[in-house]
Amino acid sequence: QVHLVESGGGLVQAGGSLRLSCQASGFTFGSYHMGWFRQAPGKEREFVAGTVWSGGNTDYADFVKGRFSISIDNAKNTMYLQMNSLKPEDTAVYYCAARLSFSSRVEVRDTNYAYWGQGTQVTVSS
Repeated sequence: QVHLVESGGGLVQAGGSLRLSCQASGFTFGSYHMGWFRQAPGKEREFVAGTVWSGGNTDYADFVKGRFSISIDNAKNTMYLQMNSLKPEDTAVYYCAARLSFSSRVEVRDTNYAYWGQGTQVTVSS
């Protein structure tokens, strides 16, 4: 059974950094895509970053390019999202997600991800 658990959220001042973690279990990683999404109050859930689990292609939403970085530690079955230069508009609940796929292209549509974590709150104060 696929299980995803996020951690690392919290309160940070604008300009600060946080690193989110997504501990994965219940599946082998070679054929899975992994993604980070976020949802702010009153807004739709949106794609933030994604990667092919094997550590291949990555993709980022334009609003985080140059500030956020996704990475994977296969030995720990963990995906990370390093978030730098945080802005108040980054405030949201952040979710990690997984989907079985053999494509080399990262999926940005949340409806195509089958497995989700419970989310972790990130709050950026101005």
